Amino acid sequence: MGTTRRRIHPVILAGGSGTRFWPLSRQKRPKQLLPLASDNPLVADTAARLVGLARLDDIVTVCGRDHAKAIRQMLPEEARGGIVVEPVARNTAPAIGLAATVVAARDPKGVLLVLPSDHAILDLQGFRDTVRQAVDLAAKGALVTIGVQPTRPETGFGYIRVGEPLPKGGHRVSAFVEKPDRERAQAYLDEGGYLWNAGMFAFRADRILAELRRHLPACADALDRIAPAVGRPGFARAVARHFPDCPSISIDYAVMEKADEIAVVPAGFTWSDLGSFSSLPEVRAADEAGNVVSGNVMLFDALQNVVLATGDKPVALLGVSDLIVVDAGDALLVCKRERAQEVRKVVEALRARGEGKLL
Repeated sequence: MGTTRRRIHPVILAGGSGTRFWPLSRQKRPKQLLPLASDNPLVADTAARLVGLARLDDIVTVCGRDHAKAIRQMLPEEARGGIVVEPVARNTAPAIGLAATVVAARDPKGVLLVLPSDHAILDLQGFRDTVRQAVDLAAKGALVTIGVQPTRPETGFGYIRVGEPLPKGGHRVSAFVEKPDRERAQAYLDEGGYLWNAGMFAFRADRILAELRRHLPACADALDRIAPAVGRPGFARAVARHFPDCPSISIDYAVMEKADEIAVVPAGFTWSDLGSFSSLPEVRAADEAGNVVSGNVMLFDALQNVVLATGDKPVALLGVSDLIVVDAGDALLVCKRERAQEVRKVVEALRARGEGKLL
């Protein structure tokens, strides 16, 4: 394995429970456990792209109790000892603070590289080059976010307004911008100087813990009570007892939008947040008619469809275009590709009907 100039402590955030990939995604098998971008689960892909950047036994993976066993099996053997279980979901600020507390116990100035577990990144060399630049900046004390160059007027992401270049590399963050409407998103695209906020960060353990102390003291107090137990047999009990005292808030709202010395490094790689089934053509090969398929699928005069079949029975499409068709065995989804973001409505309806076995 290659080495890097600085020791990196990767933090994989694996606590999400997305509903837009129903019926494949369920409460016990959320998006990050699904093989959407490759033949491997997304969380496994996230760990695999760290080879050559960090020691796998330095990875800290934060996840919920319901998914810990499955994630442990999906991670490389060296990374399995770094799983930290949240007793309750508290969004990204407490999750990152908990990981920073673990890292600080062994390397107070160690640089955390925070990565969501449910995104797809295909250009590994570009990813590594970008990470090294972000880590170098973070080691000097900056809070660093990695921003992605917009390719469309996306309304589902927050944006970063890029400020002046920094002497140490990267750019100053001029502002974090809320998710825009389509007209404003198009204006950002036309104007330039805006990046998508992709939820990837680099900062020193001591720096992020100090910022949590400053901006989210209730969380810092809970983490202080957990810190003495890191690496000891009582760690899980301390987390179970004190972590629920943390308020539920994202790292963007809690720290990044308020702190000083925020830097952004533009991503030198292709990225997808895999927000819905309609995004799969961004990361999976399509046939000559633009269809992305998996499983026992038969197509006849079919164009630009996404068809996923998990069982043995054949799924056939004839004379249709721009559809999402997902057969999960016990449930079937059919919708227009342009409405894939609305799949959560089905989940909400099933919940209201009391059909918990399908959730």
